[in-house]
Amino acid sequence: MRIIRLTAAAGAIALAMAAAACGGDDGGSGSASGIVGKTSSAKKLVVGVKADQPGLGLQTGSAYTGFDIEIAKIIAKGLGVPDGGIEYKTTVSANREPYLQQGQVDIVVATYTINDERKKVVNFAGPYYVAGQDLLVPTASTITGPESLAGKKVCSVSGSTPAKRIQTDYKDAKLQQFDSYSKCVQALSDGSVDAVTTDDIILAGYAAQEQYAGKFKVVGKKFSDEPYGIGLKKADTEGCNKINDILKTAATDGSYKAAWDSTLGKSGTPAPQLDVAKLTNCS
Repeated sequence: MRIIRLTAAAGAIALAMAAAACGGDDGGSGSASGIVGKTSSAKKLVVGVKADQPGLGLQTGSAYTGFDIEIAKIIAKGLGVPDGGIEYKTTVSANREPYLQQGQVDIVVATYTINDERKKVVNFAGPYYVAGQDLLVPTASTITGPESLAGKKVCSVSGSTPAKRIQTDYKDAKLQQFDSYSKCVQALSDGSVDAVTTDDIILAGYAAQEQYAGKFKVVGKKFSDEPYGIGLKKADTEGCNKINDILKTAATDGSYKAAWDSTLGKSGTPAPQLDVAKLTNCS
């Protein structure tokens, strides 16, 4: 009898382990089907976004606005989620991967550059836009590009691609890091740093803000390509492919252009072409 009881117990443990294995990797979405499964049943989507980037992702009160926000709405609609079913969660550069891995967000749309290091731990759809690293400096600054940063105090965000590029490629610069670009821009305004570096379109948004009108300029010498992608949990290949399909549709039905025109397009910059031939191979 004891042998029978031990065998039964072992069988129960094995079944429990098998069930855990089957349900353990849910793409961060609460179901084995990743975001596709979640959104088809719950009609809800949690999106990690920036909150301090004018024209891209900016929080005012409880509302979020910007190009990234409009891209998130396009994705949600394509997944069958109404605007009211979207929950925005503020992210900073350093916590985007942890938020996806821990399931705190379903996707990240937050000026999130696709690169090989990040692809080791998260999946990417897109890119939906290709930016370029540049410099924001005072109007009277003599800084003309990254080659003139030696000895200068340059501010960027911890965990960001631009900060890492300064560390590796422009080691003579004195890098100051904060957790948000708004803090870098404030430091530039009060003279405690000489330049802020991130993607050109982010810098242009700050320079256009009313409180900084006439104070800053974007140098206009890009020194990288930064393909912005939509981050998902690593295992969610189905969700990644679905988002790429949604982007393909947005490129042709006018919704991508409308998203640009209502946000960054107000600066006078025409909407770029979304090159669907460059969409990632989801893995």
